Amino acid sequence: MAQCLICDLKVEKFIDFGQQPIANGFLTESQFNNEYFFKMEVGFCPNCKMVQLLEQPDREQMFHENYAFFSSTSDYMKEHFKNFAYSVIEKQLLAEDSLVVEIGCNDGIMIENFLNKNIPHLGVEPSKNVADIARSKGINVTSEFFDSKLALDVIEKYGKADAILSANVMCHIPYMHSIFEGIEKLLKDDGIFSFEDPYAADIVQKASFDQIYDEHTFLFSVMSVSYLANIHGLEVIDVEPQVTHGGSMRYTLAHKGRKEVSINVQNQIQKEKELGLDNIEAYNNFTRKVNIVKDDLMKLLNELKEKNKKVVAYGATSKSTTVTNFFGITPEHLEFICDTTPTKHNKFSPGAHIPVIPYEKFKDSKPDYVLLFAWNHAKEIMEKEKEYMEANGIKWIMYVPDVKVID
Repeated sequence: MAQCLICDLKVEKFIDFGQQPIANGFLTESQFNNEYFFKMEVGFCPNCKMVQLLEQPDREQMFHENYAFFSSTSDYMKEHFKNFAYSVIEKQLLAEDSLVVEIGCNDGIMIENFLNKNIPHLGVEPSKNVADIARSKGINVTSEFFDSKLALDVIEKYGKADAILSANVMCHIPYMHSIFEGIEKLLKDDGIFSFEDPYAADIVQKASFDQIYDEHTFLFSVMSVSYLANIHGLEVIDVEPQVTHGGSMRYTLAHKGRKEVSINVQNQIQKEKELGLDNIEAYNNFTRKVNIVKDDLMKLLNELKEKNKKVVAYGATSKSTTVTNFFGITPEHLEFICDTTPTKHNKFSPGAHIPVIPYEKFKDSKPDYVLLFAWNHAKEIMEKEKEYMEANGIKWIMYVPDVKVID
């Protein structure tokens, strides 16, 4: 049994995804033979309630100068992060003498809102290519991994922070104690640390197993975040459910005893206990549901292949890597995956080696079925493609929370 990354006790395994590649490791044909894989198993710690990967893939393989995920490709997410930023400005009364630090600022989609309000800021982004895009917008960025040492460097150069933010990043970081030590040091006495990540309860309820991939070391719950915060002299003072990424939670933390704790925190912990998230059995049930989805989707794709139907996929997402490799989906099942991200075009999907083509070519292909990998943006995408799909009699295939075909 593996040791918990938070409390060092034994973790109970509940699902094995087999050998998985780097989720954002889109590659050329010449790179096939040198592709990196790791064993992706997930477990639950009965002590601190943290859900986590049992083996850590090589971080240099994941976050590097050619990192392929850019936050700003979705208009919906731009609006979401603007609202997140403005809510923090309001809560902390941020002004031109404040300091905001964002851990993992990507291409600047959230932190640019502070720049626009003339609020001093620092983005921390280790992937050089996306950090350069943020810099080109005038954002102050350091291309390093955040930890307790970097926190001291930031204090020396800029002083302490009124607010530290992070979105869809904390769950990526295995060395969580160094992160929280840094946050505890960097936060002013009345400062807040606010972050959001995919939420364990939503993932379990929807069987959205594809939220688990190499970058997602942890799946957080309010119980597990509270345990972690408590170790480091912090406490969760508020939680706010979000619809992003198929269900996320925003956690707001502060130094212990410095801010009023919202009733939302205890209410959410109670809901988690009612769902059984304090027990391995809820996660074993999740695994059973995932295996049903696997059987149903492969049965459908194999039937469509036998009927010579043209099936393609929409969205070369990180999530799609887990689905294709765990289920055994190949280029025989999917002719291509279309995507709007230029750095993925004319490459192949990790592991499964399905061709990735520009979105524009999707409109020329007139498939019979489209498997929606970007299901967390289903509403936005289906509205956008409604006319084209209906005019050509094309059907969507969904697989979260279960497999269904939509006309």
